[in-house]
Amino acid sequence: MKQDAGRLKMCAMLIVLLAIGAGERLSAQNQQHSYPTMAPLSEYLMGDRDAEIALARSAAPKTISGEAKILVLGPHGYVTAVEGKNGFVCVVDRSWTAEFENPEFWNPKLRGPICFNRQAAQSILPITYKRTELALAGQSKNQIMEGMKAAFAKKQLPPLAPGGMSYMMSKGGYLNDAAGHWIPHLMFYTSREVDWGADLPGSPIMLNPQLEGDRDPIKVFMIPAGKWSDGTAAPVM
Repeated sequence: MKQDAGRLKMCAMLIVLLAIGAGERLSAQNQQHSYPTMAPLSEYLMGDRDAEIALARSAAPKTISGEAKILVLGPHGYVTAVEGKNGFVCVVDRSWTAEFENPEFWNPKLRGPICFNRQAAQSILPITYKRTELALAGQSKNQIMEGMKAAFAKKQLPPLAPGGMSYMMSKGGYLNDAAGHWIPHLMFYTSREVDWGADLPGSPIMLNPQLEGDRDPIKVFMIPAGKWSDGTAAPVM
């Protein structure tokens, strides 16, 4: 009986130790994917200017990005690295362009190559500029959100230009820790009244909540492109 009691006690202790170990591993994983505040600015910058230009161009096929304006991120915001000829603007988004509820809002690893057409460059890109300005000024996520609401309320940002869209077809992007570069897709910017049947069963169209927290009148639709910008086939979502 004493031996049985001893074995039971040892088993109970082993279960407790295993549970503690599992909890510690889970906690470490959660911390690894948790970004509560902004990291040092150097972690968001790309030290190789040419590499950032190439990554920005990879957002769209060369026939588009080859003559596009290219922006790169510097310590004080985005600057023009290459002048364009076709009205498109390509840039590498950072994490603070994500929706405000995203737990990776401050993930310094995020790199989102995107090419805006002329209409989106006029009305969507200024949102990126404004968010970047607030982030680099050291504001918190909540302060950025309130700042964006105020900017729209005061009409400091341009209204939505009809026909705005963008390409996100880069193999080299890193959109979040779970999906990596995800799948190549196109994004379309419309008024909130527009209904494309997004997220309904069988619909290939998805609704992106990226700009929801800005309290602006913009809805973002995403459509898988099927191929990467270099023309190679992409995995099915």
